[in-house]
Amino acid sequence: MEKPVFPGRVRLGMVGGGEGAFIGAVHRHAARLDDRYELVAGALSSSAEASQRSGRALGLDPERIYDLYEQMARAESARPDGIEAVSIVTPNHMHAPVAKAFLEAGIHVICDKPVTTNSADARMLQALAGERGLIFAVTHNYSAYPMVRHAQQMVREGALGEIRVVQVEYAQDWLAEPLEQSGQKQAAWRTDPAKAGGGAIGDIGSHAWQLADMIVGAPLEALAAELSSFVPGRVIDDNVHVLLRYQGGVRGMLWASQVAPGHANDLRIRVYGSRGGIEWAQQQPNELRWTPLGEPTRIVARGSTAMNAAGARVSRIPAGHTEGYIDAFASLYSDIASHLLARRNGGDPGAAQFPPLPTVCAACCLLRPCRRRLAPAVHGCRCHAESRIHLTALLFWPRRCWRGFLSRRIHRMNSWH
Repeated sequence: MEKPVFPGRVRLGMVGGGEGAFIGAVHRHAARLDDRYELVAGALSSSAEASQRSGRALGLDPERIYDLYEQMARAESARPDGIEAVSIVTPNHMHAPVAKAFLEAGIHVICDKPVTTNSADARMLQALAGERGLIFAVTHNYSAYPMVRHAQQMVREGALGEIRVVQVEYAQDWLAEPLEQSGQKQAAWRTDPAKAGGGAIGDIGSHAWQLADMIVGAPLEALAAELSSFVPGRVIDDNVHVLLRYQGGVRGMLWASQVAPGHANDLRIRVYGSRGGIEWAQQQPNELRWTPLGEPTRIVARGSTAMNAAGARVSRIPAGHTEGYIDAFASLYSDIASHLLARRNGGDPGAAQFPPLPTVCAACCLLRPCRRRLAPAVHGCRCHAESRIHLTALLFWPRRCWRGFLSRRIHRMNSWH
């Protein structure tokens, strides 16, 4: 891992992520691994008591453990040593109101995916961040694996030739049974449409989409999707298939499922061009399979001399030592820190990149409830998108479309740093 460009740590706050939460601890570990952040404040739970307990357990100053995120935004913006950025790790439905409060207070935002549960909120946040000149980073952590960055550079440099096909999938099995009915906290909110916004498509499908978007780098022209709910009683999608059509003739397919026995966190991508193909799997993250056309498959290992500059930049330990999930998350946080410290101190963040708030102009029709029956077994609406949308944030459909077949013509603006 390259050394920080600027000295000092970013003063970080956190909303959500208190006791019993999974992703909050992941963000805290990631932020501290490269020693570029100092967690100094938090509103860590919707329960005031739980927020106080969580803050004390983390060693926060009692004066900076807040019961309400609105209170935290006001108080921290008024302090000379107030937070410079807030990490939002709440359930999905709270992302937009929390982000809005901190942007209005002049504080940079680091938000877990998906950014919002509807397009109107995403457009509002996009406009607000732009008006205030603030960073809005989205923590698609898989984008910071060394071999993913290596693959991205290979495609950019034309090593695969003309890109033809991309296949991306994210399969899990943890929701193959109605776990939400047992009271399990993570399952309960992730299968609640009011809190999650979307099921498998938003929870893991957004990661798969962003990975393909980042590596392939081609604007998307159209998609067709089928979202299904297999577990009896579940009111949100737990499996999705999406056909993707990119500009320039690239074709793709995305599969996301949380009901696939034998798959824990099986995110993988295959990209094929006129001169060769690559394959990467998150459960074996330190290797990339590279097959030049007509030649034997080669294994490019993290830390080896075969790595390109993009992959080597985010590789922190020698070859043979495994780097994984937390390391990739930390690399993403470190890249965000480079941009934050560049804002603070002046200068150039260099090659640091992160998924920013998607460039959303207008995409109401993607989320507009369907009012038209296309066929007895097919429900959906065929509307022309008003402008552009980036699916990293907003790959959701209304409840009345979840069991149907959707077709949308959409465009993506360049939103990758």
